[in-house]
Amino acid sequence: MQFSHSDAIWQAFPELRAGVLHVGGIHANADVEAAIADFNAIAEARLTRAQEGEFPEIQAWRRGFSRMGLKPTQYRCASEALLRRFRHEHALPRLHPLIDLCNAISLAFAIPIAVFDTEKIVGDLEVRRARGDETYLTFAGESEHPEANEVIFADGDDRAHARRWTNRQSGLSAVRETTRSVLIVAEALHASAGDDIARLVETVADALARHWPATPKTAMLSPVSPRFEF
Repeated sequence: MQFSHSDAIWQAFPELRAGVLHVGGIHANADVEAAIADFNAIAEARLTRAQEGEFPEIQAWRRGFSRMGLKPTQYRCASEALLRRFRHEHALPRLHPLIDLCNAISLAFAIPIAVFDTEKIVGDLEVRRARGDETYLTFAGESEHPEANEVIFADGDDRAHARRWTNRQSGLSAVRETTRSVLIVAEALHASAGDDIARLVETVADALARHWPATPKTAMLSPVSPRFEF
């Protein structure tokens, strides 16, 4: 299987940097609370100095959403949505240890992180523009079609595993108690994205190794190295 961004995405967003991890051995019994507290503290400290909308990581995604024809205050990247909720509630709901951990790391880095159950992916997974006939399963179990030219994560069966790029994932490949193998994708557009994504991937890989019997395969993607085999 392969994960990649289409050539058109790289051409439209040459500043994009992405980090990917693939790992098996995942289970729902890991105790990640101490790690979550550490990452939450980083986010809390940063939010005392500025609101999330002032972060360069978030501002870059807002500009990216505008370039996609989306209103950035109507459709937000996942990390901005998490930071907004965290700023108001000082906590996030618990879903699954892996998701909870990745959400906390996303808060600390202000970078969106997507986690996909690889057993729900057919063929390769590509970030590309939608034709409009692909199918997307909501978390409520309803089927939708993305808008034509919308940026989606599409698999070989033309199923959209995320809509509006980093805005919302699909219920189809969401991590559940039965999940054992995952693909984790972090993407950023801001000026220091390369260095920050590298640190984020290292952080996630270390956290995975400490909490699961897992040795993740990792890669950094860029226009000169755009594909990841897993």
